[in-house]
Amino acid sequence: MILTAITLGFILEKVILVSIILGGSLGIAMYSTWAERKVAAVMQDRRGPNRAGPFGLFQPLADGLKLFMKEEIIPTLSNKFLFILGPSLAMLMACMTSAVIPWGPNIVHADGSVFTLQVADINIGILFIFGVVSLGVYGIMLGSWASNNKYSLLSGLRAAAQAVSYELAMGLSLIALVMMSGSLSMREIVEQQHGFWDNGYFTWNFFKQPLAFIIFIVCSFAELNRAPFDLSECESELVGGYHTEFSSMKLGFYLFAEYINMFITSIILSSLFFGGYNYPGMDWVALHVSPLFVSIIGVLVLLGKAVAFILFFMFIRWTLPRFRYDQLMDLGWKSLIPLALFNMLVTGAIILAFQK
Repeated sequence: MILTAITLGFILEKVILVSIILGGSLGIAMYSTWAERKVAAVMQDRRGPNRAGPFGLFQPLADGLKLFMKEEIIPTLSNKFLFILGPSLAMLMACMTSAVIPWGPNIVHADGSVFTLQVADINIGILFIFGVVSLGVYGIMLGSWASNNKYSLLSGLRAAAQAVSYELAMGLSLIALVMMSGSLSMREIVEQQHGFWDNGYFTWNFFKQPLAFIIFIVCSFAELNRAPFDLSECESELVGGYHTEFSSMKLGFYLFAEYINMFITSIILSSLFFGGYNYPGMDWVALHVSPLFVSIIGVLVLLGKAVAFILFFMFIRWTLPRFRYDQLMDLGWKSLIPLALFNMLVTGAIILAFQK
């Protein structure tokens, strides 16, 4: 009975945490669409959405309602099962990535029990993220092929080639980080960046692996299919890209998956390179506030860093022109992969030199 009660409590704890993470991710993705339009308006000297609610804050709700109410259209000659599976798989993979992210410090109750702000603390967290991200491209490929549209198929092939090319550079850039931290666990990597300054140097990995960070964030643009690497949605060449034939919430799933991926990528960047929920003076704060507030502050710090990255992604979209496809491939294979290999070799040499 005791074991059963503990198990039920653990399951309930995880269900609550998963519900909060999914609800928060969907909410942030929904209002990222509003923020994207506002950022574009500011940069182009326009007003942006300002009719639906104060400052246009109800615009995402109006857009969501419109997607729900639009007619469901499935092309006659399409593969109907795969046509529905594609956007569903893209959405599922976007949501699954958040499972291994530590969202804040553990909450220690008065009775000594610990509430972990992480769905699954596995020791191969980084590999899990890469596995899920790799599966996400299948959603695009299945949807584009099942549409029975040549433009959509070309877009899916572009997205697949782009994802494979830039996942290589992204993975190689993280090998140097893993060599330095000695762990694949997201929780351990974040905990190693405790505070901001220790033993005469910064604790955050950005200051230890700046080249790995640059490679990772450039690859993130390609993985997210965002400008200047949005070649799979190139309107002038491919009409609308892989989701040309999609309507209603099937289209909404693809659009939502993109914004959820942007939010989760921002969280991963913050966790791997900018300390995650760690911040300067956190030990002093821990001595003066309750453990619950310490965890809440950590979560808010992580979300603040993620919002900064989201704004950066948006600024880049409305600043740089779209690359040509050959330029995209050249950058991935001829520049980023050699740089990542060079960084890995230098990191290994430095680690061996300090071990002696």
